[in-house]
Amino acid sequence: MEIHEGAAAAGDGVLDFSRLSLNTFNADSISDERKRDTKQLYLNYNRLASLPSSVSVFCNLEFLDISNNGLTAICEGITRLTRLKTLLAKNNRLDEFSLPKEFGSLQLEVLNFSGNRFEEIPLQCMKLLRLQSLSLGGNRLKNIPAEIENLTSLELLYLGGNLISAIPPEVANLPYLSYLVLCDNRIQSVPPQLTRLYSLRSLSLHNNLLTYLPREILSLVHLQELSLRGNPLVVRFVKEMIYDPPSLLELAGRTVKSRNIPYSPCDLPSNLLRYLDLASKCPNPKCAGVYFDSCVRQIKFVDFCGKYRLPLMHYLCSPECTSPCSSNPQSDAESEDESSVPADRLQRVLLG
Repeated sequence: MEIHEGAAAAGDGVLDFSRLSLNTFNADSISDERKRDTKQLYLNYNRLASLPSSVSVFCNLEFLDISNNGLTAICEGITRLTRLKTLLAKNNRLDEFSLPKEFGSLQLEVLNFSGNRFEEIPLQCMKLLRLQSLSLGGNRLKNIPAEIENLTSLELLYLGGNLISAIPPEVANLPYLSYLVLCDNRIQSVPPQLTRLYSLRSLSLHNNLLTYLPREILSLVHLQELSLRGNPLVVRFVKEMIYDPPSLLELAGRTVKSRNIPYSPCDLPSNLLRYLDLASKCPNPKCAGVYFDSCVRQIKFVDFCGKYRLPLMHYLCSPECTSPCSSNPQSDAESEDESSVPADRLQRVLLG
């Protein structure tokens, strides 16, 4: 059978060779005009072991789907597709060694490598500066490289179903990121730097190992959906955690700062001046205290999105300091009345 006999022309600029049980792909039988006019090429659901170099003859190709094959390698010829914007390569056998060296030179906007065998995100992908959507779900990733911050056009990052144990703070340097999917991993904590994701609308963290969230997460004012189900989140307010008593230096510094004792650069050595500048104010509005190195970590359920109470980590100056999250300690188990919440604050928090 000639290859074009089984192909479906779905419309102008579209060639569909999907579901034909192809082991190879040869474009010799396709006319030069058709090669030039093709903008979308479907090779999904076949039996291709490697992407043949013949795809490079489609010089105006913008969309390529090679999902659901047995691909172990992507040919160097793909780098000659200078107009390619979308590459779908889901459910193959690709890993970090399967990509050509110059893969990062492509002008891709959408890249989907979900359901493969990647243990690391290839560094070539960190050079795709126009990328808006990156999906690597269902692989074997153990970490997210710091170079992820290079993808400043990214709007969607899908890394669910991997072995990731930590979120690097560099993720916070993605100004347009709206959807962050990190579900079904091994993540134990969320870096407070994520509050710099001002465009974030959906954060999926279900089925991880989270026991608390940073208090700073309340700053994500545009967040519409937060998924937390399947995490070992605390179910009650933990009143005290490990607390190292303050040193004599810290006690002296606390006294100076909390009592507003005046001092000038002429009064103290430069190292003590720098130390006093490091004082952090206790977040409890009823407390005028400060702390330097010694503080109490506490987990407190806090109203979020007007309907739910989330366990957030915060720091207090001493074990005797009451919670800053509520002026009424008896309200810990209560939720804000829905009718009293503005409509624009009603968002989705999936806890179970």
